[in-house]
Amino acid sequence: QDVFYQNADETVNSQGQFIGYAEILIKDILVPNLHWHVGRVTAAIRMTAISCLWALLHSQLLSAEQALNVHEPLIPLVIATLDEDSKITRLTACRVIRAVLQFCGQYFDPDKLNKIYPELLKRLDDASDEVRIAATKALISWVKSVQGTYDRTTYRSHIEFLYRTLLVHLDDPERSIQNAVLDVLREGSVIFPVLLLREIDAVKHKHRSTFYCDQLLQHIQSSEAIAKGGSASVAITCS
Repeated sequence: QDVFYQNADETVNSQGQFIGYAEILIKDILVPNLHWHVGRVTAAIRMTAISCLWALLHSQLLSAEQALNVHEPLIPLVIATLDEDSKITRLTACRVIRAVLQFCGQYFDPDKLNKIYPELLKRLDDASDEVRIAATKALISWVKSVQGTYDRTTYRSHIEFLYRTLLVHLDDPERSIQNAVLDVLREGSVIFPVLLLREIDAVKHKHRSTFYCDQLLQHIQSSEAIAKGGSASVAITCS
């Protein structure tokens, strides 16, 4: 699959015609091989299929329109690979989800988006820190996909779950994870800043250090988050 990375216009797309076959490649070859079947051989096949898919997206050999056309059968299968035993498969799945969201996430309806973020949140408990950080990057793309189209009253319970889970991991023992989670919360604060302020206030005293909560509070209070989401109804100050 490395051929996709290496100057695609000089290799697989040297005639400029590959894009016309991209959907066929995904639907007829990659999607069937992403289906779960028991056994090590099929697990290796799934790893190869998800790696090829990532290479295709990463090399921008797939247009946003094509990504939108194939996402229906693709996303559930990619989400399923987040639970694979192989670290490479889980890591690549996070990268694929991030790429798909960047391509066409803004066109997904809220119900589709709400099926994605809980699975990414689960990866924050992954045994591999590399996978955990990849999951936070995918979550940033998810947050960007919902901005402006997500009714925070209708989907308040989803936003609460997102914020509460992220705040737990903001107190992670690994600083790299804390920084990655902080980036997600900063980006996601615009969805419902007042709610996030309340959630921070509820857990800040439980954290081993208030440093990251304070950083997040400063971001919300000094940015346009509150201006976009309404004035805070609770008074919270940084200690």
